Amino acid sequence: MTTDRGGDVRLSGISKTYGTFTAVHPLDLTVPEGSFFALLGASGCGKTTTLRMIAGLEEPTTGSVLLGERDVTGLPPYKRPVNTVFQSYALFPHLDVFENVAFGLRRRGVKSVRGQVGDMLDLVELGDFARRKPHQLSGGQQQRVAVARALINHPQVLLLDEPLGALDLKLRRQMQLELKRIQTEVGITFVHVTHDQEEAMTMADQVAVMNGGRVEQLGAPTDLYETPRTTFVANFLGTSNLVPARFDGRSGDDLLLRAGDAPLTLPTARNGAAATTGPVLLGIRPEKVSLVPATDAASVPDGRNRLTGTVRATSFIGVSTQYVIDSPVCAGFEVYVQNVERDTRLVPGADVVLHWNPAHSFGLDAAQDIDAGSASVEEDAAA
Repeated sequence: MTTDRGGDVRLSGISKTYGTFTAVHPLDLTVPEGSFFALLGASGCGKTTTLRMIAGLEEPTTGSVLLGERDVTGLPPYKRPVNTVFQSYALFPHLDVFENVAFGLRRRGVKSVRGQVGDMLDLVELGDFARRKPHQLSGGQQQRVAVARALINHPQVLLLDEPLGALDLKLRRQMQLELKRIQTEVGITFVHVTHDQEEAMTMADQVAVMNGGRVEQLGAPTDLYETPRTTFVANFLGTSNLVPARFDGRSGDDLLLRAGDAPLTLPTARNGAAATTGPVLLGIRPEKVSLVPATDAASVPDGRNRLTGTVRATSFIGVSTQYVIDSPVCAGFEVYVQNVERDTRLVPGADVVLHWNPAHSFGLDAAQDIDAGSASVEEDAAA
């Protein structure tokens, strides 16, 4: 496949409707050239439909798809400089690994394929498996064959539709690193669809979090995690404690809040809520919070945000212990404490003080659904 190398993937006003159902609302999105880009969201959010419109497998209801300066909206899939890797891999069972990878070259009439196929198998670290059939490979090895078969066509963009979904957890994590290594080596644009937050955060340079056919937030994984702009992103990417509070004034570069009787501080720069008066949700990630028995309250340094509560439950998960705290201002407050020196006093029923650096807090508009994007809500929606 010939490509005019270079250029971003640009979606302009693109949408997709099926009868009265809108799968993707009008969307403007730019995928930078040479980046690893993830479309992340729960089932039915529109991410796969968006990918299929880039591939040419779905016709947009409105809008256009541009690769570089080239408008490919009206082109069939085989005329677009893209290749797609699906969760099923779709390898030819009767062909060995070598011939699976060589298939695209042979179909285009390329006579000398040995060198190109050898180089591609080396890239995916399968050089010693060239004469094996797909059924003789592990799931991870089959996935790498599918990637090699797509990349040998030198696409401008590689599209990956839940490519790791069929793998077990340990292999999936290994393949996340492998895919990122391959993308870095070949330097082409990868657009990856996934519902797995860890997968997106591990591999992608930029992530578009999708919800209900719209992009909820777009940015680098660290930005999305540290400064979510909506409750959906705060809850969908990991876990967030969202404390209902009210604005109570200013002090220099900080906003002063009050949750019940507890004074809290929020840096103005980390306030994602439009308002600076009235109700607000103060967010804090569980691993940012420290936990001490109430009898040690005097040991908490000045300048920390603090809340009181009672331990409801604990869960030992190896690298950390997870605590669920019932506070007067926030039931079910979660805290993750690394298992370095475990405090045996932190047991269910113990009174505790939660405290954290105000700089790790973020503010969100209290008019939003506080549970949007949480696992329980997503499971209910899928049921």
